[in-house]
Amino acid sequence: MTSIVVVSAGLSNPSSTRLLADRLAAATVEALEEVDVHTVELRELAHDLTDHLLTGFPSAALDRAIEQVREADGVIAVTPVFSASYSGLFKTFFDVLPAGALDGTPVLAAATAGTARHSLVLDHALRPLFAYLRAVVVPTGVFAATDDFGTAGTDLDDRITRAAGELATLAGKTTSADAVRSRRRTVEDELAEPTPFEELLARASRG
Repeated sequence: MTSIVVVSAGLSNPSSTRLLADRLAAATVEALEEVDVHTVELRELAHDLTDHLLTGFPSAALDRAIEQVREADGVIAVTPVFSASYSGLFKTFFDVLPAGALDGTPVLAAATAGTARHSLVLDHALRPLFAYLRAVVVPTGVFAATDDFGTAGTDLDDRITRAAGELATLAGKTTSADAVRSRRRTVEDELAEPTPFEELLARASRG
């Protein structure tokens, strides 16, 4: 069964960030035949994250959330926009993940904000973050402004469906996280088994 973990960094309850996260999760479930969804609500782990930064030891709840992300076949990560970027709470969670936890993991990046002027956060903040963590970010990111919720005529539903379908395609290729990781090629693999220069030249000539 495919495992999807939803990481939501909304601070209020209820929050538009959690609402978007739930809609993305529902669309992903619809796109996959068999899926197990776990939601990590970061506002409930805020004190645990601070303690972990200061002590280096995660609480039981935080350790469980980290392990769920490590074992996931796909991740939906949603943050509110603060100061033109992801929130500090959102960044802190990904700061405490062990090295390599997201290697090759498909990630659907999404964000919410008051106005559409912050929509570039997907490309200037979220994609670079997950690229650094060596995750595979799906082509379609989803940004939702306040006006996108409950307003007819927006294309939010189309973007959610398209992004969820892309995540399902990447994450649904296997039924276990171990199988995903067995096919992931890390930087260490590339250094241990570099592509011969002659093959690189042949590829370039064909292109």
